[in-house]
Amino acid sequence: MAQTSSMKLLGARNMSCIVERMEWNNKMDLIAYGTEKGEVVIQRLNWQKIVTFPTPGEDVRVRSLSWQMDETLLAVGYSNGKVALLDAESETIISGLIYEDDIKKVFFSKAINSQENLGTYTCNAKDKHRKYLPKLQPLTNIDPCLKTLDQKSFPKGSPCFLVVIMRSGKVHLLLLGALQAGSIDLTQHILHPEQFDVYDVRLNGDFNAIYALLRDGQELKMLHFHNQVLQECMAPMLELATHCAHILETKNYINDTQQCLTEAWETVQLEMDNKLTKYANSQPYGLISAHFLELHVFGFATFEVEEFLFETLSEKGFKKIANSVDLSLSNLQGLVFKQLNGSAINMFYFLNTIAGFGRMSHFFESLISPDVANEAMRACGAFVLKVYELQRTIDTLVYDMKLFHAWMIFTILRLSHQEIPDDLVLTEEENIAMADFLCAMEPEMEDRSDDEDEVDPLSATPPPARSKFNLERVGQYLDNAYLTQPCPKDPSQVWEEMVAENDCLSHCKLFVPHDKNLSLVQQRDKMFNAIDAVFHKPTESISGSFKLASAVICGDLPPMEPGEGLEDREFVTCSYYVNEAARSDMLACTISWQEAMILEVSRAGDCLVRCTRIQLQPGIFTSPVHEDYYNLRFVDLQFYNESSLSMLAQTTTSNPGVRPHSYFVQFSLSAARNQCTQHQMGPLVKLKDATVTHSIHDIIDGAAFKGLDGVCEMLAVSGSRKVATVLSDRKRKMTIFEMEIEEEEDDTEMSQASFLEISKESVLAGVADSEKPDA
Repeated sequence: MAQTSSMKLLGARNMSCIVERMEWNNKMDLIAYGTEKGEVVIQRLNWQKIVTFPTPGEDVRVRSLSWQMDETLLAVGYSNGKVALLDAESETIISGLIYEDDIKKVFFSKAINSQENLGTYTCNAKDKHRKYLPKLQPLTNIDPCLKTLDQKSFPKGSPCFLVVIMRSGKVHLLLLGALQAGSIDLTQHILHPEQFDVYDVRLNGDFNAIYALLRDGQELKMLHFHNQVLQECMAPMLELATHCAHILETKNYINDTQQCLTEAWETVQLEMDNKLTKYANSQPYGLISAHFLELHVFGFATFEVEEFLFETLSEKGFKKIANSVDLSLSNLQGLVFKQLNGSAINMFYFLNTIAGFGRMSHFFESLISPDVANEAMRACGAFVLKVYELQRTIDTLVYDMKLFHAWMIFTILRLSHQEIPDDLVLTEEENIAMADFLCAMEPEMEDRSDDEDEVDPLSATPPPARSKFNLERVGQYLDNAYLTQPCPKDPSQVWEEMVAENDCLSHCKLFVPHDKNLSLVQQRDKMFNAIDAVFHKPTESISGSFKLASAVICGDLPPMEPGEGLEDREFVTCSYYVNEAARSDMLACTISWQEAMILEVSRAGDCLVRCTRIQLQPGIFTSPVHEDYYNLRFVDLQFYNESSLSMLAQTTTSNPGVRPHSYFVQFSLSAARNQCTQHQMGPLVKLKDATVTHSIHDIIDGAAFKGLDGVCEMLAVSGSRKVATVLSDRKRKMTIFEMEIEEEEDDTEMSQASFLEISKESVLAGVADSEKPDA
């Protein structure tokens, strides 16, 4: 006989929009839900809204939600291929990934127990770099809200896998949300790829195999893939993933510093553009350099120069420009010397550590290629040299600009017959340097006089850009193009002369190459490409190690016909649970509208799978039950814990005017253990022919029913939090129940009138909330 479920109504509320996904945090009082607008909302049990994350784009839907075990980190999969990691505590987007296909599901695995999985290798270098490397200074110019998804830090919680399932059948594994830990294309392992759909893919409790529930033609299958690399290399993978996360964070820091450099340089150009560059652009190319040089050497100023110095500029105005330019150049110096140089050194440290891992072939042979790691180190060393080259160029420009500013003020005072302070008088060495700067202010342009007759008069080719007081010496490093004015050789550098005289040194892989023609952006991209190549090896090794160990046929499905939806013909929903006590993996799935199958795969080495097949309808020997129980169908199901399965059911009726009734069913798995069948896992297991269906009404103390108000469509439960949430009224009403209450507190036998009163209260509460502006 059906029993009454022990649950207590905590509250109900009408939502302002349709809710499409729900997920409870297993430890904290937090529930996340995705709306039809693509927003993700996190709130507490008492309806207090914590944070709302906006949609990443127009017409983007939330496909999946998954909390990291015992953490405040939430993984969200979107319909446009984006996967975002959201932190409910800091209310920020931690990191993100972008794929080219629609997301089916994303989920976090259970936490990896390091003491169980590390074996003979010990991960003791997770934070060792903090002893040797200074902490990178924060970039105050970067607004966290302006960062893109791939510019954030990575989570530091318990080590676990993030699994991304695509609708196309591709599955991606990421360790610590950073290291690409393999992928698999399920369509390569089925017989009928033209009739394919994936429902769920899960890692087993030992992290050495995956289960894939999918459609193959007209059959519902569970494919079991074993992976030898995951089984043998979990400890080295954790070590590598930790350093991968540090490297990706350093890459993001370098990108942010590059953005700050560009902004600081634009500020310098803006200050120069105010007066000086406007005057330079009004003169023929080369004339301003000649006039300034004439003024410096002979002390004679042309009419145009005098007009510029006394009418356009003044001593006070030029000092203001000089101070602004000096401040901007000082900020530029600090960014290069501290932030950029520090992050480059950090990157070299992490890559050097990975290269050291590559020498331990016993542990890292399948994960790291030593030659590729060494090449990444050389590319990073070249980036360090390029940073030093930029720093030397900026120092030279700072010296020249200060000298130019002092000379301009000296000239203005001299021409206006004012008293000149002693500190403005240039020494002989400074006068020579000033003359060299003025000569190089407008570099010679390529002579095109021979080609003038061949130029098409209708050509719309723009003239070459004007040099702005030779600022291009620094600006060229921030462009994604080859340097137009390479850094001159330093006569004090003996090493450069040795490399120039000996080709064997320039081609030797023991030394870091220095390409003087590359800009900073090009050198950075070259380093990033070399780093990406380092992490191709683990992806290839793990992906190639997936082997199909067993195919379990769970049931039959209707055929897929072009242009015809299957929403009314098939219904497949599933839930997964890792039973640590029994060392087994549990999978529950519906195989039709009225039947479900519960699989328990042993991880003890005996290769056994237990199967319990149940149906909602009463059997031929079932005692009389309520008339609604004869016409029930599944709506949703989820594991409550290892011993209970929560199910949402609904009555079916052929009368269009009759509203269906909804029921919450708590099914006891321990009570149904006597009805399970045991099978040996092999290449092919046909459970649909080897199992018997049992009615949940015939299992003693097996099913507890609870009638619900409204037409319910979705379920979210948490056994650790002892709560259940139901969506009803076209997914616009959320109702929360407390589970496992004491008998004296059991007030579930509520009348229909009391449910209507609660519904009215929830409607009024929902209207009141909708009238309040969001915080």
